[in-house]
Amino acid sequence: MHIREMLAEAERTGNPSFSFEYFPPKTAQGVQNLYDRMERMYNFGPKFIDITWGAGGRIAELTCEMVVQAQTYLGLEACMHLTCTDMGEEKVNDALRKAYKAGCTNILALRGDPPRDKEKWEATDTKFRYARDLVAHIRKMYGNHFDIGVAGYPEGCDDNKDEDLLLDHLKEKVDMGASFIVTQMFYDVDNFLRWVGKVRERGITVPIVPGIMPIATYASFLRRANHMNCKIPEEWMAKLEPVKNDDVAVRDIGKVLVADMCRKILAAGIRHLHFYTMNLAQATRMVLEELDWLPSPERPLKQALPWKQSLGLGRRTEDVRPIFWRNRNKSYVARTQDWDEFPNGRWGDSRSPAFGELDAYGIGLKGTNEQNRQKWGEPTCVRDIANLFVRYLNKEIDYLPWSEAPVAEEAELIKKELIDLNKRGLITVNSQPAVNGAKSNHPVHGWGPSNGYVYQKAYLEMLVAPELFPEVKRRIEQHPDLTYHAVTKAGNLYTNAQFEGPNAVTWGVFPGKEIVQPTIVERISFLAWKDEAFQLGTEWARCYESGSPSRLILEEIMNTWYLVNIVNNDFHRGETIFEVLDGLEVPNLDRVPEPQGNGVTNGAPNGVEAST
Repeated sequence: MHIREMLAEAERTGNPSFSFEYFPPKTAQGVQNLYDRMERMYNFGPKFIDITWGAGGRIAELTCEMVVQAQTYLGLEACMHLTCTDMGEEKVNDALRKAYKAGCTNILALRGDPPRDKEKWEATDTKFRYARDLVAHIRKMYGNHFDIGVAGYPEGCDDNKDEDLLLDHLKEKVDMGASFIVTQMFYDVDNFLRWVGKVRERGITVPIVPGIMPIATYASFLRRANHMNCKIPEEWMAKLEPVKNDDVAVRDIGKVLVADMCRKILAAGIRHLHFYTMNLAQATRMVLEELDWLPSPERPLKQALPWKQSLGLGRRTEDVRPIFWRNRNKSYVARTQDWDEFPNGRWGDSRSPAFGELDAYGIGLKGTNEQNRQKWGEPTCVRDIANLFVRYLNKEIDYLPWSEAPVAEEAELIKKELIDLNKRGLITVNSQPAVNGAKSNHPVHGWGPSNGYVYQKAYLEMLVAPELFPEVKRRIEQHPDLTYHAVTKAGNLYTNAQFEGPNAVTWGVFPGKEIVQPTIVERISFLAWKDEAFQLGTEWARCYESGSPSRLILEEIMNTWYLVNIVNNDFHRGETIFEVLDGLEVPNLDRVPEPQGNGVTNGAPNGVEAST
């Protein structure tokens, strides 16, 4: 979606909106941590994010990689900064190709700062002397595919304080095809509004997005303001100076000052604000809280679908997904982006060349071995592993090998039952409660257009010990409303599903639309998920020393247990699945496995005959 369309929507509805800026970190661990933070800040509700450009080298490549990550895996609409400083035409075109391939439709075109080893800016390529040249080039190469933003300077820029000349340059950039303006940070609202008036007097009518810098600490506030030559209002200094050594007090006062500044801007008729986050969440979140802009139960974050949609090229219209990957969104997108077809067309069959080796998809366990041992401890028996899942359900830990995110709020409806299952040794990997006609704006279950209704079948996915599986299978097959798939790591599949097509487990009914069925259970995709699920458990085992009790118990579970999913096709009753499993318990929950020969536990499921 083009940024100008988002800004027009905010103007039309009168509902304020906001966006975030991030920059590429210098270390690999910093990059990974930022991705995690960007995903958490997604839940604040930004309309888009932008990512700054590092002139040349690895940092420039990282900008493109971050745009791909944001668009494709995090589902965040991204605007990529692009400068022509230290960039020839070939590098500019390469960056634009990568942005296009990532599904990015927004570029912030800048001249950029000179490299640190140069006193004065010099154009690497005479074709790109100014930002206006970059704007013209993007329009020539890509037409209207990219929405193009440019920078505005209410208080001048480093090498030019002539306001009239800067306004002339701004007019030239807009005339070349720029469709919105993002300003440098400022704290003097009166001067900003005066500058907006001057911009409009020049006949520049495109939207202006003010750049807002939250206050994290007193030292960083002064450093950034001085670096950008921002005027700081005297009353701000009078309030901040006395508490400058108290970071908590600085943030508390700063959030009010910045929020009041935002309100003054909004009162002048500007409906969208752009926050320079400096890759930090707390100061920005505090300002949004002060403005009462964060999503809440009364004002939930609106979702088009019940899962986070990819914005990668070719995936924007994807509206069906297997439920197995609900807790591993990035893994699903990475794994399927080169497959021949997606679930709404399905994947044909396993003979498709799209079913490749897992290693190519980067689906593995995140975190180092040491980090994972610290987070999950050193389980030595099934009870220890079950207790870990109970802690996850109680929100005492925020992720597990099969779940990249904290437990979903809807799990509260069946939390007691899930905890009971885990305590009995049935390890629950994934689940959802039954929902019978919740409003589409429901704070927990809602998704899709307004004035609709959403439905869910109760679903449960779990790891089942081989001693219990024959009885689990018998009970399920005796109940007319339940269908299941069960598989071992070796690929032995059992199911009572009568056809191989998809079984919709989530659907929505909306005014003027066909019924939307975005989440499905399907045999062929379950078999693809099986490989990933068992690999994740195997990688968890490898966090521990060979022959150690932790490694032995995890390898035993991966090698001998069943991955089982159950669907209750009567969406009016969610409790049936738990009733069917009532009373089942893994024997010897506290048994610690003994090393066998080479220290690896081997075993094959027994007690049932394979039937598909």
